[in-house]
Amino acid sequence: MKLNKVKQQLKNGERTLGIFLNFFSPPLVEMLGYSGFDFVVIDNEHGGFSDAEIEHLIRAAECADILPIVRISYDPSCIQKTLDRGARGIQIPMVKTKEQAEEIVRKAKYPPFGERGTTYSIRTADYGRLGGEDFLDHENENILIIVQIETPEAVENFEEIMSVPGIDVGFIGPLDLAVSSGYRKEGPKHPQVQKMIQNLHERAFNNNFVIGTIAPTNKDIDVVYSQGTQFVVAVLNSMLNQTFNEYVEVWDQYRMVKR
Repeated sequence: MKLNKVKQQLKNGERTLGIFLNFFSPPLVEMLGYSGFDFVVIDNEHGGFSDAEIEHLIRAAECADILPIVRISYDPSCIQKTLDRGARGIQIPMVKTKEQAEEIVRKAKYPPFGERGTTYSIRTADYGRLGGEDFLDHENENILIIVQIETPEAVENFEEIMSVPGIDVGFIGPLDLAVSSGYRKEGPKHPQVQKMIQNLHERAFNNNFVIGTIAPTNKDIDVVYSQGTQFVVAVLNSMLNQTFNEYVEVWDQYRMVKR
């Protein structure tokens, strides 16, 4: 049974880097692992995956030694199946209250810390080769739980949410925070949104909470790390678009040039 390396890195105060994936491609997950990303977030909030596809992506991540995290949909009942398929972390959108955070932990942890249903026939237990107290304790200790802070209510309840035992990372969603706060036109760049984000970082630092956020492209990584973020997630679609655009821009210089 392997330790959750990303969870250990975060506990040690280290910075980590992952990437959102919202389309099905096991070879791409392997490439991300070989490239050196610490984790991949299989995005089942905005992406459209079947349960079987999620399991295949998790298996690919394990092959390439990159930690598989699944961003689940809004229904916490899917936490059980996600973890049984081998996810080593779950990321939950739109968490607004302490009560929601407590429910998430109950769904993710085995008794006595939660209410996750127990079976040893699942792939995380090597289909029955593992089990018992050691397995249950290992799972409880090694599952990474990330909650998304992306509404004014979540900002107000930040300390209560993050103080729930079992919550590992508070993930700031800048775009949703901007839209839910009424700044639909300006988006995350609005000064008030930036003020809220800075406030969350300060409160996290004062309470020793781990903060995560998004870095759409490599130009944003320096900014978010300088704010004190430990758990940074790039966006594959944005990175691909940037690469494609840059490539075509070079091609455009030669498009009309005859030999």
